[in-house]
Amino acid sequence: MWTYEHSVETTATTSSVWHLWADVERWADWNSEIEKIEIDGPFAVGTRITMTPPGEDPIPLLVAEAVEDELFVDEARFGGLLLRTLHRVDPAGQGRIRVTYRMEITGAGADEAGPEIGPGITADWPDTMAALTRLAEAADTDKAHRADKGNEVAG
Repeated sequence: MWTYEHSVETTATTSSVWHLWADVERWADWNSEIEKIEIDGPFAVGTRITMTPPGEDPIPLLVAEAVEDELFVDEARFGGLLLRTLHRVDPAGQGRIRVTYRMEITGAGADEAGPEIGPGITADWPDTMAALTRLAEAADTDKAHRADKGNEVAG
C-alpha cells in the first residue's frame, strides 16, 4: 500500500467546504488540474464522476462514501490498483477546521506503482486545498455580509 496525506487549517465553516465539494461541476474553480468534469447524479454514495485532467484521458471516479459536512471518499480503479481519496473536515479549535486529503493506493503491485504514480497525482494538493479553503472562507464572509445587511434592513 502507498499513502499520502496533506492537511490545512482554515477559518471556513465545514458547511462551506462541503458545499464546494458537493458542487462537482465547479471543482475546476479551485482545482487547476481539472479540464472537464461531469457527475451522473446527486453527490451521494454510488454516483459516478468523470474527471478529465488537462491533456489527459478521462478518469472515472465513484463516490464511495459521503457524510455531509464531514467527509467524502472517491475511488478510481486502474488495472489491479484501487486509488481511494478521502476528503475530510475536522474541528481544529478556536473557530478553525482542518481539511485533510488522504490517498491510499492498494492492490496488486501497489508497493511498486504507488511511489511511481502517487506523487504525480497528489503534487497539486497544497495549491488545490489552499484555493478550496480561500473560496470557502470567501463564501462565509459573503454570507455574514448578507446577514448583516439583512439585519440593517430589518432593524
